[in-house]
Amino acid sequence: MKALILAAGKGTRMKHLTANCPKPMLPVAGRPLLDHTVAWLRSHGITDIAMNLHHAGDVIVDHFGAGDAHGVHITYSHEPQLLGTAGAAKQLESFLDETFVVVYGDVLTNVDLNRLLDFHTRQRVEAGVPATISLALYRVPNPTECGLVDLSSDGRVQRFVEKPPAHLVFTELANAGILVCDPAVLEVVPRGRFFDFAHDLFPLLMLYGVPLFGQPIADDEYVIDIGTAAGYERANTRLAAHPVAAPSVTPAYVDLYRGATLQPPLG
Repeated sequence: MKALILAAGKGTRMKHLTANCPKPMLPVAGRPLLDHTVAWLRSHGITDIAMNLHHAGDVIVDHFGAGDAHGVHITYSHEPQLLGTAGAAKQLESFLDETFVVVYGDVLTNVDLNRLLDFHTRQRVEAGVPATISLALYRVPNPTECGLVDLSSDGRVQRFVEKPPAHLVFTELANAGILVCDPAVLEVVPRGRFFDFAHDLFPLLMLYGVPLFGQPIADDEYVIDIGTAAGYERANTRLAAHPVAAPSVTPAYVDLYRGATLQPPLG
């Protein structure tokens, strides 16, 4: 199986830290966030990984190279102009030639991908469709600031509502930034222009009658968006309190970037 890590965002909400460093490379518990993401994918047997690049992409390439030191193989897709989340996948359509995982580059997680993959396969077969998308969903404390997902009892997505006012909030479930996609869903994505999963592709697929599915993460799982100062602090606090095992393939050095802040533990 293959995966796409979306790593091209500008990190405008964290610009005091990301002027010279891509947001996914900010250190979390002493290692770049992308190190944690790559190790998480590898722990699920996914070693063929693509990353899309835009802002300060050379920092990512210099750190990972071909991926050998991290036990993976990395394909890079450079975007002189941002293509959006689905547009990035379209650009890599020839690479993403089988059911694949998409993970947003600013997400720290311990979600069990095998559980989501099993759910995806089961729902696709039961729905009798050749291709679909399954989303990991998590409960957010700030539903008025998130894209919410209306989910039926059988796991089918009914609608997406982006940042509703407080009196229209109907759920705390939101897109966790972890998707399982079948390659055929990319056929409707235009090539070479900005196209977003949530704002463009999901509504288009639903308009065409393609069912989409969502699975809430388990109680012992977490998804933390480091795109805000509060989220970034929470991610560091989480790993400081509950450190994860270092990857079995460890780089011989750690890059530090201008503007980076070291957080304990550092050993």
